Amino acid sequence: MLNKVVIMGRLTKDPELRYTQSGTPVAAFTLAVERDYSDQDGEKQVDFIDCIAWRNTAEFLSKYFSKGRMVVAAGRLQVRYWEDSQGKNRKIVEVVAENVYFGDSKKDTDSSGGYQSRYSNYGASLPGSNTGYSELGGEAGEIDDELPF
Repeated sequence: MLNKVVIMGRLTKDPELRYTQSGTPVAAFTLAVERDYSDQDGEKQVDFIDCIAWRNTAEFLSKYFSKGRMVVAAGRLQVRYWEDSQGKNRKIVEVVAENVYFGDSKKDTDSSGGYQSRYSNYGASLPGSNTGYSELGGEAGEIDDELPF
C-alpha cells in the first residue's frame, strides 16, 4: 500500500514547536494551499491543511520558516481519533511531514522583512490546531531569521 503526500502552500502562522514528555521535538503548522481552479467569481479556492513534523524536521521547520513562507511538505496522511474533554469523539486528518523544503526564496520578502500572503491572517482559529496533543508540553522555540546559506 502507498500513503505519500506532497503539498505546497503558505504557512498561516509560525510553526509551533513543542516537546513531548520524553523530549521529542514536534511542530504543528497549517498550510494554505490554493486549488488549481477558480470559482464562478474568478477567485481561487483555498484549503487549509493541518500538518505535523517530528524530531529534526520539526526543529528545522521552526528555525527557518515563518508565517507567510511558501513550504513544500512531503510525507504521509494520518487520521487520528480521540475523545475531547466533553466526551465527544473527535477526528483529525493531517499530513505528517517527513521532509520540508523552501518553496520560495529569501529574496521574496517585502521591505519589512516579512512575507506577503493573503492567507497570513488565517490560522489562529483553524479547526484542529493544538487539538488532541495533550501529551505535548513546553514553550514554543525561538525563531532564528538567519539562514546558514
